[in-house]
Amino acid sequence: MKLYTINTGYFKLDGGAMFGVVPKTIWNKLNPADENNMCNWAMRCLLIEDGNRLILIDNGIGDKQDAKFFGHYYLHGDDTLDSSLAKHGFGKDDITDVFLTHLHFDHCGGSIKREGDKLVPAFKNATFWSNERHWKWATEPNDREKASFLKENILPIKESGQLKYIETSADDFPGSLKVRQVFGHTDAMMLPQIEYKGRTILYMADLLPSAAHIPLPYIMGYDMFPLTTLNEKKSFLTEAQQNNFVLFFEHDPQIECCTLELTEKGIRKKEAFTLSEI
Repeated sequence: MKLYTINTGYFKLDGGAMFGVVPKTIWNKLNPADENNMCNWAMRCLLIEDGNRLILIDNGIGDKQDAKFFGHYYLHGDDTLDSSLAKHGFGKDDITDVFLTHLHFDHCGGSIKREGDKLVPAFKNATFWSNERHWKWATEPNDREKASFLKENILPIKESGQLKYIETSADDFPGSLKVRQVFGHTDAMMLPQIEYKGRTILYMADLLPSAAHIPLPYIMGYDMFPLTTLNEKKSFLTEAQQNNFVLFFEHDPQIECCTLELTEKGIRKKEAFTLSEI
């Protein structure tokens, strides 16, 4: 098995929304905001090469939206999904499985592309994996979250016939990948857990978008059920610290991976490193 970091670019989100109840005087030291109160965030995905399977976990924001949409998010940087795949010798047609942690636009937007007047899968040879509970949540969204679930990113996946559902078991995946579900950020988000080179790597998605979110009160304003997130963070951080898991961050603009340690202030970041350094 080989793992590759896939960088799809950077975007900006409101700092207050990203750090919730934490005051700006504190979080601004961790991820300084610009004049519009926007902070910089990565869209970092993970590629798993395992035998004849090439599994892509999430795929960024995509490029099919209009200029007005992208104007809200200030996309920047030189990395793209295509260029990052090519760096490792792959293209979209090589992907056999697209694992979607959840269906917010910055995680699944690259799933679908425009082909003339049609919306078609960008990964024509891949199976797309979600779970039935989250799919229903995303396609029948509540008023608070509907702006994050864009129909053009989601419905064409099912229409293509390439969608499959999984629940908590990973029978359809290599034995080294375990699927875990959490329910605070959005309903039934899936976190892949991977055994790699004798280490356990936990892909944090939006349970822990960055290393700055490790302290327990640092919970995004985007989360649907913040107290559920709080309890999930406690559980996952304790397990990860006690077992020396490697956390892989999807949105941290600088830190790709870290381990944890127990301090007087609680669980905190220990060592930071890149995936290639494992």
